[in-house]
Amino acid sequence: MANGGKLFLVPTPIGNLEDITLRAIRVLREVDVVLAEDTRTTGFLLKHLNIAAKLQSHHKFNERQAVERIAGLIAQGKSVALASDAGTPGISDPGFLLVRTCLEKGVEVECLPGATALVPALVCSGLPCDRFCFEGFLPQKKGRQSKIAALQGEERTMIFYESPYRLPKLLEQLARTLGDNRRASVSRELSKLHEETLRGTLAELALHFSQKEPKGEIVVVVEGKNR
Repeated sequence: MANGGKLFLVPTPIGNLEDITLRAIRVLREVDVVLAEDTRTTGFLLKHLNIAAKLQSHHKFNERQAVERIAGLIAQGKSVALASDAGTPGISDPGFLLVRTCLEKGVEVECLPGATALVPALVCSGLPCDRFCFEGFLPQKKGRQSKIAALQGEERTMIFYESPYRLPKLLEQLARTLGDNRRASVSRELSKLHEETLRGTLAELALHFSQKEPKGEIVVVVEGKNR
């Protein structure tokens, strides 16, 4: 392709396959190699787009060992696209190490704009979205509570990713540390058939999800501390 010798970061749909951009489709079709967090997931997307598979596995367990080889491949003139299972590579997904290595070696990097779960969740929350901080996934065990405690004085709207299994615990911990009456929202299955956003106080949401088992991908948005 004309833009050979470049790393492309290609956002993929977080649910609805119609959210793929025309530019992303073109890049995925033209590159020499597509790096995939899960080759089955990305393979399904490529098949849906009628793109011949040219997949290599690239995930958090092999990223450190693979970045030098991939950067070298691009430096030799090959075009490579990195795609996450869903959303934008590098946002709570592999990508950072490869980008840094490529930049250190003088390899050109281009990130396409596209899908990410945090923006629609933030905008639909009804909470201020002019200033916000993205916390991603909190530590599962060690350092989790201290991380939450460090956010007590945060005045910006806060965004968290969480698994449905740990959501009730997260809401309880946030309510206990930040206050029961802190406003928040929980979005799940964004862009999918059963998309849902619930809004209320942390105490109300914690009670709701303690009684109703959550399902799907979860984004939690929490109001910042009042000035």
